[in-house]
Amino acid sequence: MAAQLELVQGAPLDLEARPARGDHDVIARMVSDGAKVLDVGCGDGGLIQLLTRECKARARGLERDKAAVRGCVVRGLSVVQGDAESDLAEFPSGGFDFVVFSHTLTHLAQPRDALRQAGRIGERVIVSVRNAAYMRTRYRLALSGRTPAALTWADGELERRCSIRDFAELAREMRFNIETAIPLTNGRPGAPFAKTIWRANLFAEEAVFLLTP
Repeated sequence: MAAQLELVQGAPLDLEARPARGDHDVIARMVSDGAKVLDVGCGDGGLIQLLTRECKARARGLERDKAAVRGCVVRGLSVVQGDAESDLAEFPSGGFDFVVFSHTLTHLAQPRDALRQAGRIGERVIVSVRNAAYMRTRYRLALSGRTPAALTWADGELERRCSIRDFAELAREMRFNIETAIPLTNGRPGAPFAKTIWRANLFAEEAVFLLTP
């Protein structure tokens, strides 16, 4: 049975406080007040700041880029340098309410292992993925014969190509329950006609999944 994707209406937000990325907005709505959160591959710490401000979350970050970690620490964020490929195994079981991969999982060499570790250390796992099967991406591929990620061939820019359906099947294969999945287009939740996985796979640019082990 196809998992239903929730269509949510955007709540009024302070424009100055609104995150630059739509998936961050959706993730903040999934996280409960006061929750313990681990943001894997937290980058500049934007999501951590949002969760701390909007959810009063006790959020920490794991980031492998030294410069990004320094920037986060200077701003008072709880971020440590580390590699998800190896360091997630060092976290205690059940240590967090939520483990988040915000556009991170598809950049890992061993995404299954990282997801499995996240399910061990978190009560819930949140994953946002870009949709490689989005209709505009399909159209560009049909016209040019080239994928967007391969156009520059710059080190560190390529990521694993993954559709919404691909990730949903991976989650089920790994025995995660898809509690909810929210499609986004142009950074806004609720893509047109995206009420099921197959429709979202065509009409949504990305999706945010809330998983329970």
